Amino acid sequence: MTVDKWQILRLNLDSGNVRSERVPERWQRLGGRALTSAVVAELVPPQCDPLGESNVLVLATGLLAGSGASSSTRLSLGAKSPLTGGIKESNVGGQAGYALTRLGVRCLIIEGSMPAGWCVVRLGPNGIALNDAQDLIGLDVYQTVAELRHRHGPGAAVLAIGPAGEIGLSAANIGVSDVDGIPARHAGRGGLGAVMGGKRVKAIVIDPSDSKPPQPANKKGLSAAVRRFAQALWSHPVTGESLPTFGTSGLINAINARGGLPTRNFRSGSFENAAQISGAALHDLILRRGGKPTHRCMPGCVVRCSNVLPDEGGEELTRGLEYESIALLGANCGIGDLDIIAKLNRRCDELGLDTIEIGVALGVAMEAGIADFGDAEAAAALLEEIGVGTPLGRTLGHGAAAVGRMFRHPRVPVVRGQAMAAYDPRALKGTGVTFATSPMGADHTAGNALPGSTLPDGTEPDPCQAEGQVMLSRYLQHLAAVFDLLGLCWFTRGPILGDHSLVTDLLEAQHGGRWSFEELFDLAQQTLDTEIAFNRDAGVTAVNDLPRFFRTEPLPPGNYTFDVPVEELASTLAGSESQAS
Repeated sequence: MTVDKWQILRLNLDSGNVRSERVPERWQRLGGRALTSAVVAELVPPQCDPLGESNVLVLATGLLAGSGASSSTRLSLGAKSPLTGGIKESNVGGQAGYALTRLGVRCLIIEGSMPAGWCVVRLGPNGIALNDAQDLIGLDVYQTVAELRHRHGPGAAVLAIGPAGEIGLSAANIGVSDVDGIPARHAGRGGLGAVMGGKRVKAIVIDPSDSKPPQPANKKGLSAAVRRFAQALWSHPVTGESLPTFGTSGLINAINARGGLPTRNFRSGSFENAAQISGAALHDLILRRGGKPTHRCMPGCVVRCSNVLPDEGGEELTRGLEYESIALLGANCGIGDLDIIAKLNRRCDELGLDTIEIGVALGVAMEAGIADFGDAEAAAALLEEIGVGTPLGRTLGHGAAAVGRMFRHPRVPVVRGQAMAAYDPRALKGTGVTFATSPMGADHTAGNALPGSTLPDGTEPDPCQAEGQVMLSRYLQHLAAVFDLLGLCWFTRGPILGDHSLVTDLLEAQHGGRWSFEELFDLAQQTLDTEIAFNRDAGVTAVNDLPRFFRTEPLPPGNYTFDVPVEELASTLAGSESQAS
């Protein structure tokens, strides 16, 4: 077994001091979300101001980072969330995780805040430097990343905030450069862009130059495991066919057919123009305009589920247009035009805003009478209000819950202050259980129970029925935490669930020793326990449930309600046992 040479860097912005240390023993088998949550729980006072200097911003790579395995350099960012008031992890692809890995950094912890002015944190082989960023203030995310790549070279990965993060809006995200250097990947959920802005950090530049990650325990064995994993992804119908062709947008028709596509502020589960914004429609539009229907979001990914959409003149309109953005900026707002949705998506990316939170906020605002459903010009104008920071714009930029409070509107699809992702819990009840119980709030990445999801024994609960949904959500929440701690893309789960050795062989060759899927689930349970305890101490004690209208209003066209008993919800994560078997 090799000596673990991965390091943790701690940057104190108040003093400018940097500490480098080897990963301590208690964190040796933690990565990604497991590590960000452990760090936040240990260093952050639960009752602190999320935008104050007592909060930290943590960047952590997963346990498979540096292995060379496909889809293994996703990056977890963690902090106390200004949106939920609890612990938060936001997961992102792009270049940043790969660049940190090249430097041998398992975790970067940013503490305190700049005493005066704004900075760019620059990390490279020679350590960390703080560069003045005053000339970047007011620039959008695309402008900021382009300028920093011009200064530091095309090999540098950049994480940046836009105007939303600068003024501390709770829906602010962090844009991350992709393989082409375009900031179309996002640490979107939970308002971590506002946390970064609260520290007066405009951007983080990671320049790995000619660095290489620590050597694996078994180089020959690792090469064989990497090849076997790639072949399994190519051979699987989801990762080898569906995702490379349609990306996540392929879910539009599937969820619409299930009656769970949020439409007009979750009033309906079926959108009459779903075919016009579907994965097939997007694929055909991209091909017709000479774009890229399949594209890598991170180095070395063989799945390639991202995309690049040009406008009618051939200029890039947006990239990484995914199901969540299409559904919530589209159907949820009554908009059935892909070009319009793409423009709204791009503007959110430029301003540094989570498209999920903003799509839901716009839907609430429309139902509250601020604009009409389907009014694309009004939706675009509302985004510009966020950009210039008007009172209405700031309300929208603080998310759906803030819009509901401001306009005293009762139908607000949020849990723990965070907007629901694009799955109506009345028709997709397992996802509803996850929304209701996850310490992350209404976050699909915490355990999404899509149609076809099964328990380890092969049982497939009917998404429209309450029976079995708590058990399914519990299993998927543990599984999601496993993938996050590994740094693996969630989309790789298909082959892995059929053969756990695809992961354990990688871990043993990378780190040495013995690994089992059961141990990974134990680490996931530890992570969930840590997050629940932090939230409790932070005062996030809301009852595990969904807004009342999901229980009382039948959802057309299936006329389902969310009827999973509250007492079952309360037991979802309480003392749950390992689900790996």
